[in-house]
Amino acid sequence: MAHKAGSADLPLHGGHVPKWLADRMTRLGAVISEAIVHHYGRDELLRRLAHPFWFQSFGAVMGMDWPSIHRDIDLQMAK
Repeated sequence: MAHKAGSADLPLHGGHVPKWLADRMTRLGAVISEAIVHHYGRDELLRRLAHPFWFQSFGAVMGMDWPSIHRDIDLQMAK
């Protein structure tokens, strides 16, 4: 990852995650984390988790970008 200086506004949002999504996120996050540790080592996983943009992206991949996807999830649950 490129190393740049600066700041970012990555707000935390309130609310709760539905159990089905939390379960899915847990499984997916575990598999991704295990793959990174397997291929690059534990220190690399920790380095990535400490990077705010990578961490934000990791959460979005698992479906944790809650403000952006709550409408889509509501539609999926309504089916």
